[in-house]
Amino acid sequence: MRIALALLLITAFLGGCSSPASKDPNGTWINQAAIDAASQGGNLREALLAYGPNLEWTIDATRQTAKVSNGFELDEGQLVGEPDGQWRVDFYGDYHEQLNVENNLMRQAESKTGPEQRFQRSTLKLPLGAPPGSSFEQALYTAYLGGTWKITKGPGVKGLVLFHPDGQVEGLPGADRYALCLAGDCAAMSGENDSLWLQLGNKGNVWLFKREGERLEIFQAVNQAQVDEMPEYLPGVTTWVLEKN
Repeated sequence: MRIALALLLITAFLGGCSSPASKDPNGTWINQAAIDAASQGGNLREALLAYGPNLEWTIDATRQTAKVSNGFELDEGQLVGEPDGQWRVDFYGDYHEQLNVENNLMRQAESKTGPEQRFQRSTLKLPLGAPPGSSFEQALYTAYLGGTWKITKGPGVKGLVLFHPDGQVEGLPGADRYALCLAGDCAAMSGENDSLWLQLGNKGNVWLFKREGERLEIFQAVNQAQVDEMPEYLPGVTTWVLEKN
């Protein structure tokens, strides 16, 4: 009986001992906190700004490269391993980011360029040659616009709309592609409003939208700027109202 008890104690002790956390930085890392905040169904850019500015890292330790995207710009730096197991990324202009990897989680330390941020290793399998930022974008599109939407007002009323994670849209009259504005010029032009691009074939336009829970309202974008100025869009007439089906 004592031998059996001793064996049970040893097994429990060994089972409680975990192996050292992996420090492997290779792969694509996405800002899951920003995606989770957006998935609550509120203002998209507010969610991204609250947990950004960086949205995705792509790291190749063999080539010693690290690319980071904020949804508009892409920056590439040199990856340097440090004695304590952390990683440093050196960018042009003599600024650096510190990364700490533990298994499938990565922490970007607070720096002069931004606050501390946390990332999760992406498990999405994308086609070869997919542009940087695609893993975050597709995960966001799934969380924010995934599922079936019903048109309750506007062209195609009572029809069903599907926003696919690769940027295709089905069921929305006059559009077969879409893209959400995450940052950059499109954000500057729409002010406090969220915006998206809707395209059919080779032609497309900017639209503004407002998400409130299970309701999505899409407005015409009215340009208030002069011809020689950067566009400044304000919400115009409501064209569609969609509700989660």
